[in-house]
Formats: sequence, structure tokens, C-alpha cells
Amino acid sequence: MAEVVKSVAPPVYDTKNLVDPTGSYQEPYEKYMSFSGADAVAVFNIPPIGSNPGTEDSGESLVFGELQTISYSIHRENSPVRTIGHVSPRGFIKGGRTIAGSMIFTVFNEYAFYKINKYREMLNKQGNYFAPLADMLPPFDIVLTFMNEYGTASKMKIFGVTIVDEGQTVSIDDLITEQTYTYMARGIQPLITMHYDDPSSTLSAEVKARNISITKNIFGDTVTNDLAALYARNMSNTVVRP
Repeated sequence: MAEVVKSVAPPVYDTKNLVDPTGSYQEPYEKYMSFSGADAVAVFNIPPIGSNPGTEDSGESLVFGELQTISYSIHRENSPVRTIGHVSPRGFIKGGRTIAGSMIFTVFNEYAFYKINKYREMLNKQGNYFAPLADMLPPFDIVLTFMNEYGTASKMKIFGVTIVDEGQTVSIDDLITEQTYTYMARGIQPLITMHYDDPSSTLSAEVKARNISITKNIFGDTVTNDLAALYARNMSNTVVRP
């Protein structure tokens, strides 16, 4: 006698409240989200330039909308440890780490870094004119903030960026002009979700508190308060839910 196989209906997900009825995942639609470059905003945190100690100059935080591409790579030196009688390495010694990358800016009517106030002052100085360049900047941080149409937000930061190379090509064959930079950096915080205190979340209080604490510890700013304020203004009603 042939065995009868009963079909099992797939679970029905509550897309309004983001609840998985199987209990295997919590908030699945917010847990697995992705971003495109259109969801990103790049903020450059530039420290004081040429200021005397004790002055009130605290630097600038500027949104660089001209930035169209940014990349980074991490390389760490590893040396094999070898001993007599063994063809293969017995182990590896880890050496220094190098973080580097590139940035591509769309060129509009002015050099992108001339929006920095200190550079504007240098350009306005009479009798001793010179053109400040990006490689003259002190090490600065780049913060990339992502938020998509589902209301999911994430953030990453590249620390201590210093410009190494700069280039630009103007060609009759190009519809737009681009300016390229290569840089080295002192550190990086990879992409991490920005959490806030969501009363409708199905996560436990302990997990929510831990996630918020991680967000604050990583970036040292008020991002959770800012996100909570956005959602308090019914932003969650305007984003697209699956």
C-alpha cells in the first residue's frame, strides 16, 4: 500500500506586525534588510584646521552630496612560521593592518572640499593667496548612514582618514567630470544596525537594551534618540512595509 504524504500549508506571516508565527525568527523583515547607494548619506567629520589650543573651533560636520562612490579594503600582514623537518608552515604570525580605499566625487562648479569654512577663509585671504587641497586636511572621520524605504537604518564609520592621491580627468568623451581620491585610514567600524526603543518590538527587554547599548557604544552619539524621534512622528506609517 502506497504511503500517503500529507501536504503542510506554509506559515502565514503577519506583515503588519512583523511577527513570525513559527517562532523561529523575531522580526524577520527588519532583521534581513539591504541597502543601495541611494539609501546612503556620507557625513565628513572634519576636526579644527590650524586652530590654536583652547579656541572654540570644534571643526565641522558636512554632508558631501557630491560623493558617488566610496570603497575600502583591509590588508593584514601574515608571516608563516617554519621549522626544520616540516614542509608546511607550523603557524602564522599576524603583523600590521592597513586600511585604504578610494572615493569618487562628481565635479560640479567647484572643488568639493571648498565648502569647508576654513578653506573659504584661506581662499579669501588677501595678498597671500594659495589653493588649499584635500591632502592638507587633518585626519577626519567619514560616517555613512543608511535608511531604506522599510524604515531600517544602519551606520558605519571610517576613522582617521587621510588623503593620499588625488586625480581628475576632463574629456570630451565624458558626460560628467569626476574627481578621484585614494586614502588611508586608522580604523573602521563596519556596518551595524541602528536600534531604538520600539515599544512594538517582539524582542525581549534584555535584548533590546543590549542592542541600544551597542549602538551607543559604537558611535558615541545620540543616534537612538534621533531614530526614536523619527518614529514618534509617525515615520513608520510612511515607509513601505512588505
